[in-house]
Amino acid sequence: MKKILLFAKNGQLGWELQRALAPLGEVIALDYPEVDFTKPADLSAMVKEVSPDFLINPAAYTAVDKAETDRKTAFLVNRDAVKALAESAAELNIPFIHYSTDYVYDGTKGSPYIETDATNPLNVYGQSKLEGDLAVLEAGGVGMVLRTSWVYSMRQGGFVTKVLQWAREQETLRVVDDQISSPTSARMLAEVTALLLAKISEHSFEWLQDRTGIYHCAGSGACSRYEWAQKIIELDPHKEEQKVQRLERAKSSEFPMPADRPMISVLNSDKLSEVFGLRQPNWEIALRLMLAG
Repeated sequence: MKKILLFAKNGQLGWELQRALAPLGEVIALDYPEVDFTKPADLSAMVKEVSPDFLINPAAYTAVDKAETDRKTAFLVNRDAVKALAESAAELNIPFIHYSTDYVYDGTKGSPYIETDATNPLNVYGQSKLEGDLAVLEAGGVGMVLRTSWVYSMRQGGFVTKVLQWAREQETLRVVDDQISSPTSARMLAEVTALLLAKISEHSFEWLQDRTGIYHCAGSGACSRYEWAQKIIELDPHKEEQKVQRLERAKSSEFPMPADRPMISVLNSDKLSEVFGLRQPNWEIALRLMLAG
């Protein structure tokens, strides 16, 4: 039986990955305090001790605004820890799947980003994630970086659960309409990862080496945060609990934050489809499935 080492089991993606990966082998799922991503050397030791067949890392420092003043921790977790994992995986000759973000782009392209587009992070979080991506590629093993965007689940606080909460507390909601990207269901991202792992298992290490690299893996289609909120309210399975009467458009400039965000960071995921035959469903379908339970 294949052994899969999974980090961040309590995160929104890690939680879904535990379930999705279970049919593929023994999932050894860990989280803090069993592992500490601010101590990269300890991670290397852990990987070598477990000696898995696959290494999956959804762990990240994702406090985008806090990262502006907590740069050291952001880079420890998003770059240094990832470098340690990638190098350990390369030493053991095992595939390593790592997750990244649309925040490595500046959002000024005006059309969906492909994997070869120039990166230009606008904030510390994005820069730390980009340097983690590069560390995976530089490790020389079979490393696959799955860049995704606007990940959500019903289990932890995120945009979807926030909108549902706001809809129960306020009669008028104001949501920005100038931030546009591809909402990604944590469940669907986990399902695609499981399918990717199943495909990887069928091939040789040499075959995989030729397919190492960065892949976009986000919900198909795109929308603004306003349109996303509109659809969340519409698909709310408990509309009788709603207090909201009106949804209004707003601009990002009305809600100043410590970290700048890319305005249009839609990801084109065709490469993943072309190389592995995998694609996530349209974001509206995925949202409907998530809200339906």
